[in-house]
Amino acid sequence: MMVDYLYQDINIYDNNITLLTNQFVSPLSAVSPVIYKFRIMDTVEVNNRSCIKLAFQPRNKLDFAFVGNLYITNDGNYTVIKAEMRIADGINLNFVADLVINQEFDFIDNKYWMLKKDELVIDFNIGKKGAGMFGKRSVYYDNYILNKKRDEKIYSGLEKTIRDENYDKKDESFWEENRLTKLSEQEENIYKMVDSVQHMPAFKRTMDVLTLLVAGYWNFGKINVGPVNTFYSFNDVEGFRLRIGGRTSDKFSKTFRLDGYIMYGFKDKKYKYSGSAIWSLNKNPIKSTSPRHTISAMYQVETNFPGMEMQFINEDNFLLSFKRGVADKILYYEMFKIEHFRDWKNGFSTTLNLKRLTQEPGGTLHFDYDDRSINSITTSEITGTIRFAPNEKYIQGYNYRTPILGKYPIMQLSYTQGLEALRNADFTYGKLSFNLFKRIHTAPLGFTNLEVEAGKIFGSEIPFPLLFVHRANQTYAYQLHSYNMMNFLEFVSDEYVSVFAEHHFYGFFFNKIPLLKRLKWREIISVKGIYGKVSDKNNPFVTPGLMKFPTDENGNITTYTLTNKPYIELSAGIGNIFKFFRIDVIKRVTYLQNPNVSEYGIRARFKFDF
Repeated sequence: MMVDYLYQDINIYDNNITLLTNQFVSPLSAVSPVIYKFRIMDTVEVNNRSCIKLAFQPRNKLDFAFVGNLYITNDGNYTVIKAEMRIADGINLNFVADLVINQEFDFIDNKYWMLKKDELVIDFNIGKKGAGMFGKRSVYYDNYILNKKRDEKIYSGLEKTIRDENYDKKDESFWEENRLTKLSEQEENIYKMVDSVQHMPAFKRTMDVLTLLVAGYWNFGKINVGPVNTFYSFNDVEGFRLRIGGRTSDKFSKTFRLDGYIMYGFKDKKYKYSGSAIWSLNKNPIKSTSPRHTISAMYQVETNFPGMEMQFINEDNFLLSFKRGVADKILYYEMFKIEHFRDWKNGFSTTLNLKRLTQEPGGTLHFDYDDRSINSITTSEITGTIRFAPNEKYIQGYNYRTPILGKYPIMQLSYTQGLEALRNADFTYGKLSFNLFKRIHTAPLGFTNLEVEAGKIFGSEIPFPLLFVHRANQTYAYQLHSYNMMNFLEFVSDEYVSVFAEHHFYGFFFNKIPLLKRLKWREIISVKGIYGKVSDKNNPFVTPGLMKFPTDENGNITTYTLTNKPYIELSAGIGNIFKFFRIDVIKRVTYLQNPNVSEYGIRARFKFDF
């Protein structure tokens, strides 16, 4: 992940420069006089040209800005031919001890100033002392070809990276002949050091500990045991949940992986278990970044709280066992799923899966009709998903991808068809959903994450477990894509639209407050809203004979529609507390009359961020 940050494009003429997921204001930005102080230091010669040495530094050293020098031609054209920039000592940036940018430009054909040298150096360090990682990227440009038309295919599409065939298989002699500048003695020794350090016992132990802390797995060679934070959890229905699981490692196979677990609930006295396998169809390692082409199969007997959806967090996490209010409605399910995933060119990826699912009510949840109750619902679904994320980079985990968000929008379209005719399922229906995400940079005021989502179900007499059960959160952990003051199974819809907006000021205000600025806290505000309805053909309050919405033990309705008004919640938070934590105060604005709800709440989140 950290190596990828060394390969980010840097254009000092842009208003903002994106580095380490953050946007820095360029000293050549239109708003630079507001952010920087400038001073003419001297007149010097650079590459036999008279230049003005212009020094700059941020007015507030905590802001995302640089300190350094620009060398500008003293010929009336005022062209930048050299830039030396680095971060200020007190900058509000985590895990980076230093960051240096050096760029030089050359006058090509006596007409154009073109980039000649581009150097980026980053010193990563978790703390002020101890081991870290030092990364350096040096790029040299030569042999520019100007005024010659190229094949239009080179510039078509959205993919920026163009690789020659067998680019990664060049031998040492090729580089000796084509390298524009010789490697230093230190750089030559790096190749030997990287190979030898991987065989050192101390390095292996360190990597094992890091894998345990970050991924939660303990390395036993071909088998990894974990995640350790799921060994013990609890809830109101199952009681204590003891779980043991593991997965195969790269030493077992880089292109095939097995994953599974078994657990037991001491209150419901039932075993749950899961097993999955994934194959790489293009022979690339499963952990590789791109392109990924896999097929997987999973069989699972488990439980879940309707509407609970944790992103990149295992729901068995011990800390998520602590829940507010009443959480006694649960679903037991048996699922078999086959899934095909493929990365295509230009940011497209597709997912096609076939799923067989049987759900049974648990706790105080029942599948009741006016004249009867049923024990289970069985569905057979085919789902196709198209995702478009141009020029996306991401952190590839074993079971998920975490996107490194850039300037381009991310769109996803998904359609699910449930078929009664497929293995004697109980219902036929269609589900269409669309999601649009965009990060909007507003440096120096931070950035806004904006997400719009919509969905619609096609079909009639659809029971509530098959409707859109809106994402709720009754844990004390702040969830980005859930409604943190909504109860599980509180709202359902068969068509809806939602909007999430979250703005990160990145310390813009706190950085200017004496004493408080030393904490390097960052301000966050957000609004979440959703509006939808359950159409008459699926609404048991309108159409008799449909499955009734859930009730509490006294027969009071606990599941509602959003027909009257949208559900809205607001939050204000402080991030970067001790570099890892975020705490939000949340206000629920609507549907305060519903039972067992609170108007205000406090939620916390663990987050690694630069």
